[in-house]
Amino acid sequence: MSAKPLQIDVVSDVVCPWCYIGKHRLERALELVKDVPLEVRWRPFFLNPWVPREGISREEYLTTKFGSVEAYERIAGRVAQAAAEEGLEYNNARVKRQPNTIDSHRLIHWASKIGKAAQMKQKLMELYFRDGGDLTDPNVLVQAAADVGLDAEDVRRRLATDEDVDLITEEAVGASEKGISGVPTFVLANKYALSGAQPPEQLADAIRQVAAEINGVTA
Repeated sequence: MSAKPLQIDVVSDVVCPWCYIGKHRLERALELVKDVPLEVRWRPFFLNPWVPREGISREEYLTTKFGSVEAYERIAGRVAQAAAEEGLEYNNARVKRQPNTIDSHRLIHWASKIGKAAQMKQKLMELYFRDGGDLTDPNVLVQAAADVGLDAEDVRRRLATDEDVDLITEEAVGASEKGISGVPTFVLANKYALSGAQPPEQLADAIRQVAAEINGVTA
């Protein structure tokens, strides 16, 4: 009998730098467990639910959240170093606008319908952290969607509506209500949660253990 696939729900936000790093570490972990049947789902989280739909300046955001732009620089340095160790670029100085991420999560949800959720998430994160892209700009979002294979004009039309706003909001709020406060959080088999950008080896070990458990395999 074939093994039941292990469901991994990745709860994260596209403007969370540790989610950017954590996604790459998860991908490294998945390389270590290629023999384990898996189903990875990308779940929304609002790291900053207070940011308005139109976004705010990065300066206003950092001042509100950290006290000043300068106060964040030390944190940004640590993040940039951790990102570089994963072969990722984190260019904090390029980010000029802090977005509300509901539209980004809508794109990821729509991309999931064609099996491209991970690619959509990666594209948005690269745009934001590497390139300083403005994720409040519909043109930026439409181009990102087109780059991963979605129909540009269809996405432009849907973004102008409230399609799936309630669905995404309910799911993101639901994650908070279930006790998820830090992201990324990796939920295995809807039962076990690992919080933070875990090392690949640690994630791989957890995946193997839970996969064995759900399939009734004892060590």
